[in-house]
Formats: sequence, C-alpha cells, structure tokens
Amino acid sequence: MQSLYLERRTWLHTWPAGLKLLVLAAGGTGLFLTERPMVLLFAAAVGLGVFLSLGRPTPGVRRLVVSVLFAASLVAGFHAVMGQAMLGLTSAARLLAMAWLGVSLTLSTRHTELLEVFEWLLSPLARVGVRVDRLSLQLALMMRFTEHFFLQWKRLDDAHRVRTGRAGGLRLLAPLTIQMLVVARRVADTLHVRLEK
Repeated sequence: MQSLYLERRTWLHTWPAGLKLLVLAAGGTGLFLTERPMVLLFAAAVGLGVFLSLGRPTPGVRRLVVSVLFAASLVAGFHAVMGQAMLGLTSAARLLAMAWLGVSLTLSTRHTELLEVFEWLLSPLARVGVRVDRLSLQLALMMRFTEHFFLQWKRLDDAHRVRTGRAGGLRLLAPLTIQMLVVARRVADTLHVRLEK
C-alpha cells in the first residue's frame, strides 16, 4: 500500500512517536475545550507552521492539503449562510489546526513506530487475556487503510479528470470499492500466512 510518509528526514522525525501522539491528543482535546476564535486561529497558524517546516510536500500531500482547505471553506461557508459566521470561523480553525498536526504526524512517523506505541499503551489489557499484539495491529491497519483509501481515491479522480475533464464524484465509488477490497484481501492473506507460522 502507498504511504504519505516522508523519507527525507526532518526535525519532526527525531521526535519519538509516543511524544507526537501525546502532543496531538493533548492539542486536540484543548482545541475542543475552547471556543475562543483567537486561540483557535493561533492554533491553526501553529499547525500550519509545523507543516510548512517539514519542507516541500509531495504531490499526494498537496492534494490532501487542498482537500482540507476545501472542507474548511465549506464548513465556514455553511455556517456563514446560516447566520453563524463566528461559529463557522472557530469550526474551520479547529479543523485546520488538527489537520495540519495530523498530516505532520503522518509525514514524520512510520506505521511500525505507531504500532509500538499502541502495544505499549494497550499492554495492561494483556493481564485480562486480551491479545494486545493483534489489537494494536488492527489499530495500525485502520490508520494505514484510511491513508491508502485517500490516495487511491485521488489517483482514480486524477485518471477520470484526464479522460473526461471532470471530477469523478460518485462514479468512483464502484472502482474504489473494488480496489480497496482487493487490497484488503491481499493484506488479509498475508497476515493469515504470517500469523499461522
């Protein structure tokens, strides 16, 4: 499966995966506990600064950024039409702040590092008979497939635009579903073989 991980080393690559997850979780919690526009706008600016400090993004990341900006614009625009402009501003700022930080985490953290953090966090459950290794693997796969889903969707949309000059929209659901099922089956077969050893 494809990945957005940035092979070129940056300053954020040197941070432990656990610390990055902790900052993301604490920052996300703080953002949802405040409604102050200036605080949220400052958080969005900090998130953007972290993202830009990682250097020039790859084409896949640029598409993701455009999608995030589009989604934030829709949120702000919808609330503005409903006469809730301030609520739209705070919601869009919160979305952008978390998106920048989330993308920065994805770019600078390997899935194996996240898997190790999940196993450590879930380790107390092993005392009650929970298979922690498999549970953490499921969480890592969920994150991996979410990223792969987005990349496949953008690839299909780009191909459709080249052929027709228009966005694919709902027409892409069938081929996207088929491709994701094929990938899921391939991964499942591989895991089955490895876990049986």
